[in-house]
Amino acid sequence: MNLLIKFLLIIIVFLNILGCSQNKTKVPGKPNVLLIIVDDQGYADFEPFENHSPEISTPNMNRLAEAGTVFTQAYTTAPVCSPSRAGLMTGKNQFRWDDKAGWGPGLPENVKTIAEYMKDAGYTTARIGKADFGINYHKFDVREYPLNHGYDYFLGFSAHAHDYWLTSEETAKRTPDPNGTSAHLGPLMENNGYKSYPDEEYLTDIFTNEAIKYLKKDKDAPFFLTLAYNSVHHIIHEVPKKYLDKYQVDPIHNYEPDSMETFGRQKPGTYSAYYEKYTRLGAIQDEDMRKFYLANLDCLDDNIGCVLDALKEQGLDKETMIIFVSDNGGSPLTGAKNTPLSAGKYSLWEGGIRVPMAISWPGKVEAGKVETSYVSATDILPTISNAAGINLTDETVDGIDLLHPNQDRVLVWRWGNTWAVRKGNWKLTNTNEQWGKGRPSKMYIKPISNDLSIKLFNLEEDPGERNNLAEQWPERVDELKEAYENWVNENSGKY
Repeated sequence: MNLLIKFLLIIIVFLNILGCSQNKTKVPGKPNVLLIIVDDQGYADFEPFENHSPEISTPNMNRLAEAGTVFTQAYTTAPVCSPSRAGLMTGKNQFRWDDKAGWGPGLPENVKTIAEYMKDAGYTTARIGKADFGINYHKFDVREYPLNHGYDYFLGFSAHAHDYWLTSEETAKRTPDPNGTSAHLGPLMENNGYKSYPDEEYLTDIFTNEAIKYLKKDKDAPFFLTLAYNSVHHIIHEVPKKYLDKYQVDPIHNYEPDSMETFGRQKPGTYSAYYEKYTRLGAIQDEDMRKFYLANLDCLDDNIGCVLDALKEQGLDKETMIIFVSDNGGSPLTGAKNTPLSAGKYSLWEGGIRVPMAISWPGKVEAGKVETSYVSATDILPTISNAAGINLTDETVDGIDLLHPNQDRVLVWRWGNTWAVRKGNWKLTNTNEQWGKGRPSKMYIKPISNDLSIKLFNLEEDPGERNNLAEQWPERVDELKEAYENWVNENSGKY
């Protein structure tokens, strides 16, 4: 009898070992995919770029660059987060279905996302962080909520922004207005409920720690993880003290629901009053705003390093494709720097739509390469799909594989009543300045005009858009305008 029991125990142990082994296996030839999206990072605030701002230190973003390829001319589909993320996640210009070409494109039911493609291909999928498509915030039963467009797991928030410190249920209950579109605080959404954290835990750290937990879980399939940080978005001054000390800037008190602090038309004691006050220059001056930004970026970079370390510790680094991208250009209001590009977030000048981007995939993507051909965030879907062996049959996908850029393609943008088109080295646009609240910081490079006139630039010679060549090259103006109009006529309403 004892021999029989021992034999059965050996069989059980063997089956458990086999089961664990099977949980860690994945489909041969299909890489894991980690998509890191950051918020409002300045073009000059990315150390892998040769002409980065000298005060920048992003060693972990450098690790991505050294292991893979950086793109010096990567574009998003919009100059603000909600529409640009819709374009990124679908591989399509969101103004195909958004006639207003504004902040709220949403996600139509019949437009497939990267997560849905990956899930159909057998991947396990997760999103951690920001989920913002311009409409239906703070709701679970809508298309825009990650569980309803392809993700198996979600932890984060659905809004433009979230307080970096205040993620507890207790603070949310004491706050008159916890659920703003930008001025937002309280527990994070997790799957079909909420998860509260102590208010002394920092949001960027929370997202990193939850991502690492996910990486460490046994999985019976390759994973697609979207890690969407809200750093370095407002409110930029909220950073752990060690980073504030490093940049020699004094901390600003956190929001307190019982405060009588007010701003403009906002009511005393509301979170929106606090948020509005510290997202404008005035309460914070230019020099300190830049220091807060640098501290916030430094913290973000350290967190990215923790994720890269976890991939290596889990033995996943050699079989994981990593794509890093900012959702739009650096904000004029946060102290971000877009040198040498004009303007920033909120406009179709280069500073609003040209962003840091990198891709790493050991053995597949050339390490240490700088790609100067222009590419688009819509290219992320086809790139990931090709790596995962997915055959894209949707002819309305606007992107192409990042690894095979086309230097003669037509890229188009629409943002409200402004538009732009690029083909080769030439860009035609009617864009103007659109930076919203207050005044821009001293980091901001003022564009050459603030009207809706036609402007033509040779971006190879003039990436800062300082020399309008429209009068000198009327035939080029006509060619690009026709290319833009043809695209709009052929593609509007088709998605």
